[in-house]
Amino acid sequence: MGIIGWILLGLVAGVIAKAVLPGDDPGGIIVTILIGIAGAFIGGLVAKALGFGDPIDEFFDFSTWLAAIIGAVVLLLIYRMLVGRRSARGAV
Repeated sequence: MGIIGWILLGLVAGVIAKAVLPGDDPGGIIVTILIGIAGAFIGGLVAKALGFGDPIDEFFDFSTWLAAIIGAVVLLLIYRMLVGRRSARGAV
């Protein structure tokens, strides 16, 4: 799958991750979309490394979408923890 495919998949994965984890995100929708793209790519690489098929090659494969969505959700959670901790520290 090419870079355009990963960007499109990441956009959709970012939207789904935002729907799974509603709430205010520091940075807004653009940051959430970028996190979705990065999470989709990282999720695909981790799934391939663990031997769960080859989610990097097929755009319309279920494992590709599952890996991308899980990667985006995990990355969004990590981002919220890091930025939330920094914001709480700055407010004190």
